Amino acid sequence: MKTNKITKIVLGLLFTSALLVGCSNDEKIDSSVTNKFGVNFAGTFLQKDQMARPAINTVFIASGTPKDAFNATLPSQMGAAYQSVFQSRLLALNPGYTTNALGLDAATFTGVLATDVLNVSKTAPTTFFDGTNVLTGRTLGDDVIDVELLLIFGGPTGGDNAGLTSDHVNANDKAFTATFPYLATAW
Repeated sequence: MKTNKITKIVLGLLFTSALLVGCSNDEKIDSSVTNKFGVNFAGTFLQKDQMARPAINTVFIASGTPKDAFNATLPSQMGAAYQSVFQSRLLALNPGYTTNALGLDAATFTGVLATDVLNVSKTAPTTFFDGTNVLTGRTLGDDVIDVELLLIFGGPTGGDNAGLTSDHVNANDKAFTATFPYLATAW
């Protein structure tokens, strides 16, 4: 039941995010939206950041390369523009990479990573990775960084390079709440 509520919240936030930042340079949002939400959305909007998969930009866009260009790239163009860059970086970080726990070789895995979107399944449990379901969404409690480290350094079974497959931060520093918006209170 709680997962279903979280799924609805995440989908609502994704929809709202798409509404707010999904416009290209020449698209305008109807000013009547102002009346519905009490906020003025009139004007031109630019995409400034991608964060579907935390740390991907930080890790795979090499130092000295403008990260803003990646952040502003449309998801439909990201794979073609960044897959080879990501693959070079992956092999620099893990020269012994062959496949990961998902069975993905370097080209396939970096193709998935280079398109920085949050996949959501309407039929599978919502999770970043639970050992069975992969990239079917993301719950607040999903340990995204550990999953990414496991897929980068863990090898075909996930058991390689044990010292590199976890950041050893296994939970949020404060408990999530049982009511909307479910986020932990600020410090």
